[in-house]
Amino acid sequence: MPSSDSGLSFSRSSSRRKFLQAALTAGGTAALCPALSAGRVAAAPAESAAPEVKAFELEEITIPELQEGMKSGKFTARSLVEKYLERIDDVDTPRKDKRGPAVNAIIELNPDALHIADALDQERKAKGSRGPLHGVPVLIKDNIDTADGMMTTAGSLALLGSKPAKDSFVAQRLRAAGAVILGKTNLSEWANIRSGHSTSGWSGRGGLTRNPYALDRNPCGSSSGTGAGISANLAAVGIGTETDGSIVCPSSSNGLAGIKPTVGLVSRGGIIPISHSQDGAGPMCRTVRDAAILLGALTGVDPDDTATAVSAGKSQTDYAQFCDPNGLKGARIGVARKYFGFSEAVDALMEESLSVMKQKGATLVDPADIATLGKFDESELLVFMYELKADLNAYLARLGPAAPVHTLQEIIEFNERNRQKEMPYFGQDLFLKAQSKGPLTDKEYVDALAKNHQLARTDGIDALMDKHHLDAIVAPTGGPAWLTDLVNGDHVAGGSSNAAAVAGYPNINVTAGFLSGLPVGISFFGRGWSEPTLIKLAYSFEQATKARQAPRFLPTIGPS
Repeated sequence: MPSSDSGLSFSRSSSRRKFLQAALTAGGTAALCPALSAGRVAAAPAESAAPEVKAFELEEITIPELQEGMKSGKFTARSLVEKYLERIDDVDTPRKDKRGPAVNAIIELNPDALHIADALDQERKAKGSRGPLHGVPVLIKDNIDTADGMMTTAGSLALLGSKPAKDSFVAQRLRAAGAVILGKTNLSEWANIRSGHSTSGWSGRGGLTRNPYALDRNPCGSSSGTGAGISANLAAVGIGTETDGSIVCPSSSNGLAGIKPTVGLVSRGGIIPISHSQDGAGPMCRTVRDAAILLGALTGVDPDDTATAVSAGKSQTDYAQFCDPNGLKGARIGVARKYFGFSEAVDALMEESLSVMKQKGATLVDPADIATLGKFDESELLVFMYELKADLNAYLARLGPAAPVHTLQEIIEFNERNRQKEMPYFGQDLFLKAQSKGPLTDKEYVDALAKNHQLARTDGIDALMDKHHLDAIVAPTGGPAWLTDLVNGDHVAGGSSNAAAVAGYPNINVTAGFLSGLPVGISFFGRGWSEPTLIKLAYSFEQATKARQAPRFLPTIGPS
């Protein structure tokens, strides 16, 4: 078992996966969007006036542009931190005397950020740049350990004050690359694994994160704060975590390029876990190239996460080399039609996306459906319940006796004692189910995990790709952001994250277009360790469509 796993998924996966919806009746159908108008972007309906937002010099800026600015002297690492802090104050911070949108994506700022930036500026003058992330401000999710002035709480009041003694491997890699960890982002509490009836983007500590495209819409979980924050240009790039959908769903709902890596490519060491068989951390950025650059900085073998040992010889330190604008030419791509059909408008947008792929030289195998789809939903949840208890207890034990809580049972008891603050909208049914499970030697768990891997890998993605000689599989990531509903919980419609998530295989979301002013993503997924191929395809698609638009922070999007 890895030292900390990245557990966050689900929640992390956070779209709150399709299977959870069915298994636990997590919500009804999402509001369907109006049909596409001519072109890739549907005309937005009547809208409320946007809040006041100051013009921002760094809006939509990329990592290469930031590096060029620092090289020329236009920017320094300190000036970038200062500019992003001003942006956060303008756009993100809830305050009674402000008229800004108050996205509430950031749960805590790094008190050492300016000091770190100053040191990096001095180093650049003395020794030159460490690489593409030198001086670049990054936001990371609040389930990723940092040994600094910030807490790591997974959004829970039960971990308030918890300051791990050691950086997570992800934080170590970011610091080694010269990135400035600007702050931590809010998330669906405990990465959305506390309850099957939760509202994504809400945590007891951080409150509710809002979608920057329409503030009454949901940013999707569980990496909701990273999704909303990076889309709103609160930092250059960000890190999320996924167990099933929690990188790709918020990336889709917030118009980002998000990479959910193969399990083991990026260490889970020092990340509050859900499931060591599915957890992973990955980039969430405004462009595929930025995501590829960031991914290269995160890889490496971590002694505290045994899963990373397999990545030796399979990982890269430079994934940007695979960003080929002609990458779709000659590719064979399977269209997973069983993930379609939840929305006519989304289907229409996907058809436009498929047409672009063909125009760029790809061969589509349509349909190309995973034969085992739907057969591992219940076993996925069963595995989560066993691994959550074992992995979370192991993570808490590593925090030592000074930790605010020491076991899942103590967290459950804390939540009961603090019900008004921690459970005003939904309970902890999944925590209770997990607590009731036995050790990882139980036959029920061993059989369920083996079933998952057989059905999602061998008989699922691998079999389909072998049969049709595919380079990748595509499907809609999900629908447009649903209206946030704290009373009834999430209203998720559609999603395609589960097969890659259960298999532990990579998945990349790219913005496909907009419906009623809300972004909708398309997913490229495939075999384990196929990140180079997926990046090539996703980048080529992105360059052909240029679909991303910056958010306008509308209070709501009215009926058409």
